[in-house]
Amino acid sequence: MRRSAGPAASSSVDSARGGRGAPVDGPGPSTDGQRGGPSIADDGYKWVALSNTTLGSLMAMIDISIMLIALPDIFRGIHIDPLLPSNSFYLLWMILSFMVVTSVLVVSLGRLGDMYGRVRIYNLGFAVYTLFSLLLTITWMSGTAGALWLVVMRIFQGVGAAVLIANSSAILTDAFPEDQRGMALGINQVAGLSGTFIGLIRLFALRRGAVPDR
Repeated sequence: MRRSAGPAASSSVDSARGGRGAPVDGPGPSTDGQRGGPSIADDGYKWVALSNTTLGSLMAMIDISIMLIALPDIFRGIHIDPLLPSNSFYLLWMILSFMVVTSVLVVSLGRLGDMYGRVRIYNLGFAVYTLFSLLLTITWMSGTAGALWLVVMRIFQGVGAAVLIANSSAILTDAFPEDQRGMALGINQVAGLSGTFIGLIRLFALRRGAVPDR
């Protein structure tokens, strides 16, 4: 009697698996955390994720350093002397606002991605970052009003950048299998680190091309 129960138990286990004796191994976790995105086995999706997150990290890090060389032109355009004691506030916060906001919000915005879906929050951050980057280019004011406008836009641009930085590594961890995960994270980190000096080189080259040697 005990031996005859064996096949029946095996049959019940097979039916619980799907009725065909399906193997336990299935597709990996979704790329959008717990939100049911594409599976880890989706080969095309992982390269799209890598290209988008790498681009986002690169742009966010470029904006940290590119401001340093652009400051003389910015203050000349809004007719402010940043070296005057009364204008030192604008000089400091033009440089620090982006970095302070980004570093403070990274953990909180990463947690937000865990709660509501990393891809969804990443796309929202990309939209915020792009919008306020565009608003930084259409400053029509001058004097202290123009300086305050730029500082506020830099703050919100930093919010978008914090979303990109916080969620890019998590998206790649979900999208890539274990044997390719280190490569994907390495490419993403190299792009971010190179952005810190690419911004300086790019803007320096533009300034050299626009202002001929005398």
